[in-house]
Amino acid sequence: MNANFDTIINSDKPVLVDFFATWCGPCKTLAPILKQVKDTLGDQIAIVKIDVDKNPSIATLYNIRGVPTMILFQKGVQLWRQSGVLDKNDIINTIVHNSKI
Repeated sequence: MNANFDTIINSDKPVLVDFFATWCGPCKTLAPILKQVKDTLGDQIAIVKIDVDKNPSIATLYNIRGVPTMILFQKGVQLWRQSGVLDKNDIINTIVHNSKI
């Protein structure tokens, strides 16, 4: 997964990575919000979900201590990071403000 993950986050378009766990209540709250973000921004952004229990090496690499944690990447550079649940508009505004879309 690591090599594939590196390829994904090195994309020219912004990539929002959602580090989550299946047992996490707030993660379940965030999932439909991220779908709304994707529906709004469409092909301007990629949204990738990483299960921290199935991908512990990636979670460790990015120092994920709590879930959900979202990290915004573009061309391999971390542009923004936030733990917890945000609403759709906050996430969209953050993506637009921090990336080149």
